[in-house]
Amino acid sequence: MQILSPAPSTAGAPAARLPDFRASWLGRVAYAEGLRLQEKLVRARQEGVGEDTLLLLEHPAVVTLGRGADPSNLRSTPEAIRRRGVEVFETGRGGDVTYHGPGQLVGYPILLLPAPLRDLHRLMRMVEEVLIGVAGDFGIHAERVEGLTGVWVGNEKLAAIGMRVSRWVTSHGFALNVSTDLAGFDLIVPCGIRGRGVTSLSRLLGRSVAMQDAVASTLTHFARVFRCELAGEADVRS
Repeated sequence: MQILSPAPSTAGAPAARLPDFRASWLGRVAYAEGLRLQEKLVRARQEGVGEDTLLLLEHPAVVTLGRGADPSNLRSTPEAIRRRGVEVFETGRGGDVTYHGPGQLVGYPILLLPAPLRDLHRLMRMVEEVLIGVAGDFGIHAERVEGLTGVWVGNEKLAAIGMRVSRWVTSHGFALNVSTDLAGFDLIVPCGIRGRGVTSLSRLLGRSVAMQDAVASTLTHFARVFRCELAGEADVRS
């Protein structure tokens, strides 16, 4: 487990901020194991113990279906997808259908939201701001698209967001395509949005982007947007 420290948060504070948080780079983690870790941390925060934590990791190839997923957004049957070595998993996050795979930075913020941040629309926009900042660090102009959650470069999605909030504790989170094999997205209609594509930092730059560079940038912008500081390493594997 490796920890990378973010830069200090910047001035211009919004009305709300988080307490200090802990962050862990977990490497490649099976989707079911990622859920188990989230559930453990969510229970602790709901009980008023534990700390706000940002889990950063990759998943092996998996197609996930959110609570409102439309099965027609799978381009093959679940059985055919599994035969290609890709797991299919129904999950409790918001959103439709998405793909995770190696080279994609997945972030799971487990946060007990303070009262001023108990606005789900605002929370999603803040997560988008984090990822727009990460893209900017690599010289990429990314932006929001009205009515479509996520981060976009032109007509292509760079990062997807699907979160869950229970008793004001967040789980699930975001997926940023760093050096992802984009062919995995051919299995689905990403997030149920037709007529748009997907992209990655590496594809946009025409070179390989190191995952740890994306991790370090994400920590910097998470600290900036949520006005918090990295407190130390999170021990979440036990």
